Amino acid sequence: MLKIIISCAITGSIHTPSMSPHLPVTGEEIAAQAIEAAQAGAAILHLHARDPADGRPSADPAHFMGFLPAIRQGCDAVVNLSTGGSAVMSLDERLAGPLAARPEMASLNMGTMNFALYPMAAKPREWKHAWEEPFLRGSDDLVFRNTPRDIEGILRRMGEERGARFEFECYDLGHLHMLAHFRDRGLVRAPIFIQFVMGVLGGVAAEPEHLTHMKATADRLFGNDYLFSVLAAGRMQFPMAAIAAGMGGHVRVGLEDNLFISRGVLAKSNAEQVRKVRAMVEALGREVATPDETRAMLELKGAGKVGF
Repeated sequence: MLKIIISCAITGSIHTPSMSPHLPVTGEEIAAQAIEAAQAGAAILHLHARDPADGRPSADPAHFMGFLPAIRQGCDAVVNLSTGGSAVMSLDERLAGPLAARPEMASLNMGTMNFALYPMAAKPREWKHAWEEPFLRGSDDLVFRNTPRDIEGILRRMGEERGARFEFECYDLGHLHMLAHFRDRGLVRAPIFIQFVMGVLGGVAAEPEHLTHMKATADRLFGNDYLFSVLAAGRMQFPMAAIAAGMGGHVRVGLEDNLFISRGVLAKSNAEQVRKVRAMVEALGREVATPDETRAMLELKGAGKVGF
């Protein structure tokens, strides 16, 4: 069985600073937590940027450069930058940082969808920043745009022109068929790294039966040309990771996806989640892949060919 790749999504664009004091916001915080997660066993670091002034999601190249050089200096993990940014951004805004940074990997959402965060605003809390509550509540009328033209543009600009390989984020069955469409057009080549994204309201629920069906569909569409990983948003993060590891897949954890380490207990860092999932998968007999083993498995261009 292949060694297991642990990805860690450090900060994301979903959770807001008021939800956890441990969510990294500044460049220094993001870099420190990313390096610690890599030391704990994360081979891939999935990264978004935030405005350090108020924690607002950002794709400003300057905000990315507030942590990318420090991460490269502090560890050898694969850097995987989000092209999704935040659902409230335009495509050009989402791509500004990744285009400038030219990472080894980039995420790519494979379909337009509802991306509903508004239930997260229902819990009573003291908001640190004025933008947070309206940002969450406004997602009841939010469409996360990823049209075929958008997808093709990202494949060409990030892939063909800058040499990035992709974490194809598939939130539902239709996204797998869209990925196969671009494979058939010659814009996607093996090995294909698919992230089954589960538990976001608007996408597939984080339930074992759905994972089984999505994997069976991917098996039929891509045969031996793909690897799969699983992320589950919220409380199903660790149960679904265990199932994925048992199925021979890879796993993603991190504060982007879930703020907790156990029921009602906030994770103090991304590394804490990495250590927990590493212990889980090693108990199942899986050996954790190093960054260089991950580069070989995914045929990445190498850390020496990035823009930071």
